[in-house]
Amino acid sequence: MKRAALLIDGSNAYASGMALGFQIDYVKFLSFFRKRYDINRALYFTALPPKDMVSPLRPMTTFLEHNGYTVVSKETKDYINHAGEKKRKGNMDCEIAVYATKYAEVVDEMVLFSGDGDFRCVVERVQELGTRVTVLSTLVGHMVADSLRRQADEFIELDSMRADIEHMKNGAVKRYTLKE
Repeated sequence: MKRAALLIDGSNAYASGMALGFQIDYVKFLSFFRKRYDINRALYFTALPPKDMVSPLRPMTTFLEHNGYTVVSKETKDYINHAGEKKRKGNMDCEIAVYATKYAEVVDEMVLFSGDGDFRCVVERVQELGTRVTVLSTLVGHMVADSLRRQADEFIELDSMRADIEHMKNGAVKRYTLKE
């Protein structure tokens, strides 16, 4: 079984799931990939608001850490944009690039869950190091940059995994039917 690293761009993964209309169950997600690879690392990258702010991301990251993931995070930063509005940002691209090149030397394959075209160059470098790269994202809503998809050795459409990784409330997917 091939050794692999799984790198998840948290904000991109969330947006991809929302574009497809479902929530990802990250326990099932990791299980899906463990059936195919010897997972060396499963990394989830996310920017978190300051600790004094309530955020649904904090309990989620704790859950991920207790369920086989390494969470790589940093605090978001506040700034004033050109229109004078206060905004908050937290970009994890640099961290993802560093970890991708770091793990490329110890795995056979890397699965990158992101559609961000900024990673095309990172994917190319990882491939130069001899590691095969699979990009996971969705074509729906233009969530994946064409340049990233074409650079990858393989592209997996997130929707093709839906039955295996969808979060189910109360053990089942809630389905709506028309009353007759």
